[in-house]
Amino acid sequence: MTPAARIATAIDLLDEIIAGAPAERSLTRWARASRYAGSRDRAAIRDIVFDVLRRRRSLLWRSGQPLESGRALLSGMLADLPEERGLALLDGSTYGKPPLSAEEAAALRPLATAPGPIRLDIPDALLPLFEAALGTEAETTLKHLRQRAPIHLRVNTLKATRTEAQATLAAEEIETEPLAAAETALNVLSNPRRIANSQAYKDGLVELQDTASQIAAAAAEARPGEHVLDFCAGGGGKALALGAAMQGRGHLIAHDANPARMRDIPQRAARAGVSITCLDTASLAHQKGQFDLVFVDAPCSGSGAWRRHPEGKWALSPEKLVELAGLQSAVLQEALRFLRPGGRLLYATCSVLLEENQQVIETLLERQNGLSLRLETTLPVCDTHDGFYFALLDNAQYPSKL
Repeated sequence: MTPAARIATAIDLLDEIIAGAPAERSLTRWARASRYAGSRDRAAIRDIVFDVLRRRRSLLWRSGQPLESGRALLSGMLADLPEERGLALLDGSTYGKPPLSAEEAAALRPLATAPGPIRLDIPDALLPLFEAALGTEAETTLKHLRQRAPIHLRVNTLKATRTEAQATLAAEEIETEPLAAAETALNVLSNPRRIANSQAYKDGLVELQDTASQIAAAAAEARPGEHVLDFCAGGGGKALALGAAMQGRGHLIAHDANPARMRDIPQRAARAGVSITCLDTASLAHQKGQFDLVFVDAPCSGSGAWRRHPEGKWALSPEKLVELAGLQSAVLQEALRFLRPGGRLLYATCSVLLEENQQVIETLLERQNGLSLRLETTLPVCDTHDGFYFALLDNAQYPSKL
């Protein structure tokens, strides 16, 4: 595909997304129906679509158009690029889109004149919540959320050291660098799309996982021989990290309210050399009060990971936050039933907002006797990790009254 054709396709896909179609679904549907598009075309179009979704407000402002459309958003993005890679790609070619009209060109305006929430690409109602949670770091975090996320790997210490994993990846021209924030973290510097087919990945030496998730998993202090529950396991990334910390000794259970989310865990666990038992809610009910560690990566707004999932930014509202906080409190109350006397629980979200984090924990501590807060950390979004929150709670030496 020509660059102009890629831009035209991205415009059409964005129109679908603006009309309400999920971005992943639109991209997958288009890829399946467009056999002429090569892997590079698909990757380039995906990057364009997500670059635009991260900056939806500012690009519409830049275009000067009153109504949001794929063409308006792309015009706003292309206007800031060098001519040969910018507005010249609206060239009216066979598979391209028409050039800007005189009226469209005249409507373009500089982003510097936009109000703060537009320049930071955040809904008006959410900016005060970020400022309340992050203070002086709020603006920096929001600027990072406008950019592409880095690609990080977790080294599986059951199979390799970080240096050994780097060497294996380098042999396939995947260059990485160690990150100081986590002993198992690697930042991918080149050829990230080769990872899934690399020998290091196939042999279980590395897994794709943001550094913030690795920090949270390490903070849980899973130990060999323990009985550990990943209560909201999803695809199992943190369960795998917990299993590596346990050095293959003990019992590791993965649970999710929707068991279908765990369908890839057996294959991932086998590749990593970790034993994980997946249980649905009914099967898990017989193990209340038995776990040394319960890890709760709760459903959340994902505000710390919006550069990976930018649609969530535009769907969140203060009212939705209230609903999420109620769900998070309910999930925590249920998870506590599985914690043994003297055990510990780690609550985590990929959000940076007080409503989903500190306030949820404060409410829990007020209602539940026997719990104490050992540590609490908020990681703002930065170059080396997503935004994340976690709190480690200790259970007193007597059974929970739940």
